Amino acid sequence: MSEKTSRSSRLLLSVMGFSMVSLVLSSFFLFHSVINPLLPSSVFELIVVGDERVYFNPEDGGYPIEPLVAPFSPSSIKDTYESKENTTEFRGNVDLMSGNNPACDKTKARLRVYMYDLSPEFHFGLLDWKEGPNLIWPDVSNPSLVPRYPGGLNLQHSVEYWLTLDLLSSNTKEIVRPCTVIRVKTPSEADVIFVPFFSSLSYNRHSKIDGKEKVSLDRKLQNKLVEYLTRRPEWRKSRGKDHVIVAHHPNSMLYARKKLGSARLVLADFGRYASKTANVEKDVIAPYKHVVNTISSNSSAPFEARPKLIFFQGAIFRKDGGAIRQELYYLLKDEKDVHFTFGSTQRSGVREASQGMGSSKFCLNVAGDTPSSNRLFDSIVSHCVPVIISDDIELPYEDVVDYSEFSVFVWASDAVKEGFLLNLLRGISRDEWTMMWERLKQVAHHFEYRYPSQPGDAVDMIWQAIARKESNVPSMKHTKRQYRMP
Repeated sequence: MSEKTSRSSRLLLSVMGFSMVSLVLSSFFLFHSVINPLLPSSVFELIVVGDERVYFNPEDGGYPIEPLVAPFSPSSIKDTYESKENTTEFRGNVDLMSGNNPACDKTKARLRVYMYDLSPEFHFGLLDWKEGPNLIWPDVSNPSLVPRYPGGLNLQHSVEYWLTLDLLSSNTKEIVRPCTVIRVKTPSEADVIFVPFFSSLSYNRHSKIDGKEKVSLDRKLQNKLVEYLTRRPEWRKSRGKDHVIVAHHPNSMLYARKKLGSARLVLADFGRYASKTANVEKDVIAPYKHVVNTISSNSSAPFEARPKLIFFQGAIFRKDGGAIRQELYYLLKDEKDVHFTFGSTQRSGVREASQGMGSSKFCLNVAGDTPSSNRLFDSIVSHCVPVIISDDIELPYEDVVDYSEFSVFVWASDAVKEGFLLNLLRGISRDEWTMMWERLKQVAHHFEYRYPSQPGDAVDMIWQAIARKESNVPSMKHTKRQYRMP
């Protein structure tokens, strides 16, 4: 009798175990399907370029853009938290599987941020978002309905848009995101105060004087912002030193930058700033948002499948420090394994650049009118080893990311010596290149702007960089930067 009872018990346990596994798998696939809502087909057209899916906005000149909702894998995000490659420690644990973030509160977030409720004319109003009665901010709980940033070259400097969205979503239960930063209700609770002015978009769209106006809308907004901030008790208390202002386009905040230069600035580089206004000690360098398509690790071409040695496509004749582009062009243009041509984002330019970088071993990143350009970040997500020829460049999160592991640094004075660059790059072995290529695939996610943000992506990394500045973490800038010598 006891043996029969034992068999019945084992059978019952087996059935219960099988049912539990089936329930878990069903829940996972249901979760994965709802977390990736599709963008409305009326807004975007989907085409296939090779193995890559590319979204185009027909109303925005046909420029390729990434989906606002990035591909989401719960397991990959969990791995990012646990990975030894993660550059900094996260404070608090996030329940990424359930969609609830109980650890996302002001006591456990690494950075507590108070954001001014500026009028929409300074932020989403510039995206033609029409606020309802008594509304300052759009509803960000549904990513597919969030106001979109314009495409084309505008996207390169869209940093303030992504940071603002991330702050708004930090108090939104429906959004799953890291707990690095959280928005708080009062300035007294905050580590920093964020100024939500879409300054790059304001410059790109409204820096020209319209009709009979005497000044541009961009200048009017800057003047209003200076007046608003300098009257605030929070600004007066710290003289603006605990404020964060994004001015990523090199010409943004042109009229207000001196008056507001005591704030912590988020910039592309320091090329057009006086050292007293912007410097590495207080300010943060953020990556451009790349415009070419991201190449997945699985479809990234290895050494043998990249026939071109060197790739460069862009403006060749530049002023100031960019004059080196012209010199390099005359040195390299006739080499059979070098692609060095003029290019733009018009028509098929972006697609050609994407395909060219993806089939080249090295991509030149040469100083232009400013020390930095979007080209570096295009090459990173294309897994094309960057060759950085820009003596004064500042790089995003360089204190925690060793660019020498996946880039080649060359002094400008050496690069223009006849034969130097070709001999250097041809002398890099397959094994050395492959090591840099593998590292590129590991770090590329640090340069992706996403909403909702993900652990270690560009949004998260910028907040971490700001947190390190606030914590006075000693900078290790340039300690690992290795220049190739003749």
